Amino acid sequence: MDRQAARDEAQDKLDRAYQALEEHAPDSLARALRWLRNPQGRWIRLPLGIVLVIAGLLGPLVPVLGIELIPISLLLIAQDFPPLREPVAQMTLRLERQWVQLRARGQHRHT
Repeated sequence: MDRQAARDEAQDKLDRAYQALEEHAPDSLARALRWLRNPQGRWIRLPLGIVLVIAGLLGPLVPVLGIELIPISLLLIAQDFPPLREPVAQMTLRLERQWVQLRARGQHRHT
């Protein structure tokens, strides 16, 4: 597989990760993610991603912030940084599957 094909495959996987996240996110967050994925969101994605990584790392020190910010921030950064696309997409898809399973278990308990 040549480099361009590998990049395209990684981008496709990243797009699937975004779509999976948007499917389970509240409407306002899903709209924001769709806007950030567009080319005009490029100048906001990277700085916002970096700020969210730092905020996620400060989570144990600042109760309002949390480690859950890190996957979203990496997803934003990966949009413009090709080496991160594949691993971040895989991580996001795995987390999304786990989230769906947890929700299904929780709903099963309440019925």
